[in-house]
Amino acid sequence: MNKKIDRGQATREHLVAVATGLFTEHGYDGTSIEAVLRAADVSRGALYHHFPGKDALFAAVLDTVYERVGADGARAVEGMTDPMTALRAACLAWIRSTRDPVVRQVMLIDAPAVLGWQRWREIDEERTLGGIKAALRRGGRIPAARVDLFAHVLLAGMNEIAMLVARADDHASAAAEAEAAAGDLLDRLLGT
Repeated sequence: MNKKIDRGQATREHLVAVATGLFTEHGYDGTSIEAVLRAADVSRGALYHHFPGKDALFAAVLDTVYERVGADGARAVEGMTDPMTALRAACLAWIRSTRDPVVRQVMLIDAPAVLGWQRWREIDEERTLGGIKAALRRGGRIPAARVDLFAHVLLAGMNEIAMLVARADDHASAAAEAEAAAGDLLDRLLGT
């Protein structure tokens, strides 16, 4: 039984990895289920056993990208004790992640279009807003009554900067400028 579960998990992970590559290269609209089946070399039944459709496969890809970005952010703040310094480092790690074509295409270009802007924002808030609020509270520089508002402003600002990089013609230059501008904004906002 464990071997069957392991094989199923391996198939699922393989499908997500293949779909990640295809979504990154061709975008959501340019990637068909047939293309995923060919590239993954699996049967239609195997794919539909794990994912009821392309939207569900995309959601799984998005989840893995969020996990990777979250892990990068956690590494960026490892060992930091000052909440404002850690928040700044996490925000800049997010901006740096826009250099990755997977992050740009899956998280910033396709996710808002595929899921809808509102759902994309809800997912982003579920994953990040609580941490931002906690850091702002612990940092003690923002009045308690304004922590929620500042957290939303900070999240929106960092996401808007990331969106500018995602839509730029020259991603490397845009990312470098975005990181510098985000650092300046964070210094002013957080007093770091």
